[in-house]
Amino acid sequence: MEENKEPLIILTGPTAVGKTRLSVELAKQIGGEIISADSMQVYRNMDIGSAKVTKEEMQGVAHYLIDELDPQEEFHVVKFQEYAKRYIRRILEKGRIPILVGGTGFYIQSVLYDIDFTENGGDLSYRAFLQTIAREQGAQALHAMLAVVDPDSAALIHANNIKRVIRALEFYHETGEQISKHNEAERAKESPYQAAYFVLNDDRAAVYKNIDLRVDQMISQGLVDEVRALQKAGCTRQMVSMQGLGYKEILDYLDGVYSLDEAVRILKRDTRHFAKRQLTWFRRERDVIWVNKQEFGYDQEKILGYMTDILKQKKIIKENG
Repeated sequence: MEENKEPLIILTGPTAVGKTRLSVELAKQIGGEIISADSMQVYRNMDIGSAKVTKEEMQGVAHYLIDELDPQEEFHVVKFQEYAKRYIRRILEKGRIPILVGGTGFYIQSVLYDIDFTENGGDLSYRAFLQTIAREQGAQALHAMLAVVDPDSAALIHANNIKRVIRALEFYHETGEQISKHNEAERAKESPYQAAYFVLNDDRAAVYKNIDLRVDQMISQGLVDEVRALQKAGCTRQMVSMQGLGYKEILDYLDGVYSLDEAVRILKRDTRHFAKRQLTWFRRERDVIWVNKQEFGYDQEKILGYMTDILKQKKIIKENG
């Protein structure tokens, strides 16, 4: 029965761990094409701050959900799921293997378990009430409300992610059920795919060092100019795109809230915190295959060999594939 399912490979892990390079090499080896599971790389003109894969880095491997939307457009998990499922079908029809690559765990989960995001009727007055609280009392006050009714969701959703906090509060208001429990039930469903879920990881100190190096590189590559250009194009901090790491901190610098040195310090700190939350998420997931780089002596060929052996065992690729 498992063999009748469509194949799907997932390659995830904390930010700055090296997913991009490994995913391209894997795709080249097995005849795969890559769907980005990243909430920022989907936006055009947001290249440096999102550490977007370049044409050179793609090495001719087809990538999807890169440069798909303008920064003024809203992107969320429901839209991601819709696009990703469409691209999975397209890749399979070409006789290729879809590889979901990125660090947004909820996005991956939405596809892997085909989570049902069917909306209820929606109480617009309650949403307006929550938006008013966020505007007048701040994101932390809204997050504190969520912590009272659904502490599990509050632990996983960052206070600055106002849209997700509001959605969780709305769900509880409309159904009386915690959205964390709903998502847990959805996650317990059997995946419609014959999947291999790889989590690339490294020693924490190495991950943190790579994050600091990446942020320094982003600054030297022109992150400030990138954010300034977005600002001039009409992008504001209210937009989902501009709330991403690397963008909100530089906006604060451009608006005179912080010096550049302080904005960089905050960006490094918050990115480290983000990586820690990512790992917490992946540890809670079932059926993940941890790929700890240090255990392979940081030898990419050994890592690829390990991954392809597992793909053969799971019959995702053929023994001679």
